[in-house]
Amino acid sequence: MSEKKNQAPDNITAVAFNSQYKIDSKVKQKPELREKGIILSVRHLKQFFFMGKGINRQKLKAVSDISFDIREGECLGIVGESGCGKTTTGRSIIRLYDITSGSVYYKGVRISAGARWNKKEIKWTKIRGEQEIKEIKEKLEKDIAALDKSKGEYYKTKSEELKKNADKAVADIEARIASTKEVQQQKIKQIKYDNEHVSRKLLNEIQMIFQDPVDSLDPRMTVEDIIQEGLRIQGFRDKKENHKKVVEMLNKVGLVEEHASRYPHEFSGGQRQRIGIARAIIMNPRLLICDEPISALDVSIRAQVINLLNELQEEMNLSIIFIAHDLSVVKYFCDTIVVMYFGKVVEKASSTELFAHPMHPYTKALLSAIPKPNPKSEKKRQRILYNPSEVHDYEHGDKPELRELREGHFVYCNKAEYERYMEELKA
Repeated sequence: MSEKKNQAPDNITAVAFNSQYKIDSKVKQKPELREKGIILSVRHLKQFFFMGKGINRQKLKAVSDISFDIREGECLGIVGESGCGKTTTGRSIIRLYDITSGSVYYKGVRISAGARWNKKEIKWTKIRGEQEIKEIKEKLEKDIAALDKSKGEYYKTKSEELKKNADKAVADIEARIASTKEVQQQKIKQIKYDNEHVSRKLLNEIQMIFQDPVDSLDPRMTVEDIIQEGLRIQGFRDKKENHKKVVEMLNKVGLVEEHASRYPHEFSGGQRQRIGIARAIIMNPRLLICDEPISALDVSIRAQVINLLNELQEEMNLSIIFIAHDLSVVKYFCDTIVVMYFGKVVEKASSTELFAHPMHPYTKALLSAIPKPNPKSEKKRQRILYNPSEVHDYEHGDKPELRELREGHFVYCNKAEYERYMEELKA
């Protein structure tokens, strides 16, 4: 990684930062993330979709509890099979979806959050508390029933003591329920406030390049209108200045001024993707989310788009989230790689480390699927099939979590698997 990428952002006071980006001081912030040079921090992100109504309502866990950080100038690759939650993660970060739970911090400011976990905490604290109260009352009845009523004063004193202890225990539980409810309601209120008062100027620094270069461009708008739409939304009404910026962006992505007056259907797939890139970078972003920007393109055009993104990253010091299927491209283009399966992060490491020491069975299966350019070695390539029920045993209480094997290398595993992976690394 270049020295420019390793540079931390200039120190700036919270007041000056809030003033620069017009951030409400009541919005939750973590300035320590800015100090560490972390431009984006995703914490326990969950994105669920609900289908149907009433008792037939079903829940689809598209993304389930993922966390990662991106530093200034870094390129983070997200890989995995179709349906694993890659695109949903990108769309949730840029607020195309209202996230279900978790938080997203950009430059230390919470730009998106979900309250589902907080609501569940209230619900389950109440349910557990009521169950405990029920057990206390049942035990009280049994203890009193076990006392000898013939002992008169002793029976009265003992039963009153038991009732007093039970009432105290019940009061403590009710106080805990009330305290949890109050704390979580305050957090829910803060989440709602943050989502409603997010700084538009800050959000404009995050832009997205969509996967389909056809569907992502309005066929009824000219290229110029498509590219400068974001500028007009932000209040830039000077037509001459906007046209100048559009021409500058077209030149930057390898197109010419004459293309500005044309419509999307008049371009090839690679040219349409360049238009999508121009639309994103005209907003002068600091973070670019690329949702499989080369998957719909021919091989020769893919190289051009990748080289273009590489040049833009160096020139504009962009941080990039690169979502892709092609592991060979991700290895070349990305500094860090996150492997997703079934809505979860199963492995995270630097590009060099992941390809040198893949640990999770699913990562090994993905890498085994990369075709080799040499016909002789391609014939000998052994495909690894990943069947979770065969390679994992999570049914006996040893639950998995994201654990660090070595610095920067995380794997989703339980304790037994962790010990096995550590032995494998030492071998």
